[in-house]
Amino acid sequence: MTENSSCILYGIKNCDSVKKARQWLEKNNLEYQFHDFRVDGLTPEQLQMFIEQAGWESLLNKRSTSWRQVDEAQKRDLNAEKAAALMLANLTLIKRPVLVAGEQVFIGFNAETYQTLL
Repeated sequence: MTENSSCILYGIKNCDSVKKARQWLEKNNLEYQFHDFRVDGLTPEQLQMFIEQAGWESLLNKRSTSWRQVDEAQKRDLNAEKAAALMLANLTLIKRPVLVAGEQVFIGFNAETYQTLL
C-alpha cells in the first residue's frame, strides 16, 4: 500500500477486534475510512467482493454468539450462496474487522499481518 492510498475498515464500532484494528491504523498514521455494518449497512455487492477476495469460509464467523443462534437447518449444506444470504440477513455473522486495502481484503485483526501487508 502506498502512503497516499487509504483503506476501508468494515465492522461494528463496539467490537473489540475492530477497536484494536482502528487503534493500530491510527497509531501507524494510516488513513482509513470506517464503515459500520450496523449504521451504514452492507450491500450484496460489497459482501460478494469480500467473498471473492477472502472466501466465505474465512468470512463467516462460526465462533460468534450470532452463529449459535442460527437454526441448524440453515447451517447444513452451506455454500457461498447460502453463507452470503445468512451474512446479509445477520451482519454480526461476518468475522470482524474486514479491511479493504486496494484490491486486498484482510479478515480479522492481527498486528503482525497488518504490519507486513500495509
